[in-house]
Amino acid sequence: MAVAMEAIDDVAAGMSPVEAAWIAVRDMLRRSLGARTFDGWLKPLGLDGFDDVDGVVTLAAPSDFMASWVATHFSDQLRAAWRAVLPHVTEVRVAARSEAVRLASFGADTPSAIEPVAAAAVAEPVVAPLSPIGTPLEARYTFDSFVVGKANEVAYNAARTLALGGPVTFNPLFLHGGTGLGKTHLMHAIGQDYLARHPDARVIYMSAEKFMFEFVSAMRAKDTLSFKARLRSADLLMIDDVQFIAGKDSTQEEFFHTMNEIISAGRRLIITADRSPQDLEGIESRILSRLGWGLVADVNPADFELRLNIIDKKLEGMTGAAVPADVAMFLAKRISANVRELEGALNRVVAYATLLGRTIDMDFAQETLSDLLRANQRRITIEEIQRRVSDHYRIRQTEMSSARRAREVARPRQVAMYLSKQLTPRSLPEIGRRFGGRDHTTVIHAVKQIEKLRAQDAELDADVRLLIRQLEG
Repeated sequence: MAVAMEAIDDVAAGMSPVEAAWIAVRDMLRRSLGARTFDGWLKPLGLDGFDDVDGVVTLAAPSDFMASWVATHFSDQLRAAWRAVLPHVTEVRVAARSEAVRLASFGADTPSAIEPVAAAAVAEPVVAPLSPIGTPLEARYTFDSFVVGKANEVAYNAARTLALGGPVTFNPLFLHGGTGLGKTHLMHAIGQDYLARHPDARVIYMSAEKFMFEFVSAMRAKDTLSFKARLRSADLLMIDDVQFIAGKDSTQEEFFHTMNEIISAGRRLIITADRSPQDLEGIESRILSRLGWGLVADVNPADFELRLNIIDKKLEGMTGAAVPADVAMFLAKRISANVRELEGALNRVVAYATLLGRTIDMDFAQETLSDLLRANQRRITIEEIQRRVSDHYRIRQTEMSSARRAREVARPRQVAMYLSKQLTPRSLPEIGRRFGGRDHTTVIHAVKQIEKLRAQDAELDADVRLLIRQLEG
């Protein structure tokens, strides 16, 4: 005890041993942890009490969250620092402060020498020297503006369930589908609906690319604790396009622990990607297993009926836009790649007609959208080819990426590889990757094999011709 007291004699003469020890402990922690970490997490703590019999120190934090975080991440450092100054300290507890820090247990006459302690106790936590985390929600993306059809009804219903805020039987929600099909729209709608019901909730929406950028920035600033705290304290966390962290090992490590923290705390997690968890490449298996842990819902390309309903819904908000029914049906039939392009095409037709003072008819629509119509004729995706071929041969789409070599699976897979080479601009290595990570030589063999069989097998040739007609619309 003598050694310990010598360590604090020069700190604050006239204070009680515990008060002076607290000042010494703070100084030690600031030097050992660094000013940035100390100011963010430990500076706001105040001395709340000391049980001299049991040797228990109680510290007060400004909030439940900060108390929990400090207790989880700094308990060893706090205990070591206290015992270096007062060896008979056995435990350091951190609790949320319900009122101003109480110093009555140390004497009602608070000496001026301990004013810095009191000031530190009521200070607000200094958090987030980084740029603001997350991306603002788009006001126009709501559930009311989302058009529901067979292609997206499961995803829509799951999104509405999560937004309500009550108990759910699934977490996380994983939405997957191609570009421009409505995944991002649903995420923004969930966020806004959840906030409307829970105004004090912390909702974070960000792309996986921004997640990676923020995390790397935090590492460079040696301030990953602040990044982790802000992200993991979210009541609703939404990460868009998770495929972009493929191959990024350190980012995936942080992403994995963030997922675990959110799920284990009972908070809501929503993730999107351009394909199902089983088809994601370059993502750690432990992450994939958790992505499939909750509810996996696909957002499929809109069929003709849904595309037509989307146009009708869009026209409801366009005052004075006179679009004939045949033009609306023409757009719904020809612009089939994704919903975003369909809405863009309608916007362009209406805008050009307004600016040029023209009446919208079929000739005007074709003239205005000539470049887009040509591009849509060429734009066929590998995923669409796999889906069409799987449906035609009545096999599961996952067989396209499986290791099975049975004839009933291998032949349709070769047909899909052949069509991918003929109908898309994708390279042979990329086609191979989309078929379960196969080598480009496997794709070359498949293409040559189907070309040879088409010349010999009239039934196979008819199948390929039919599939091409269906894919080209």
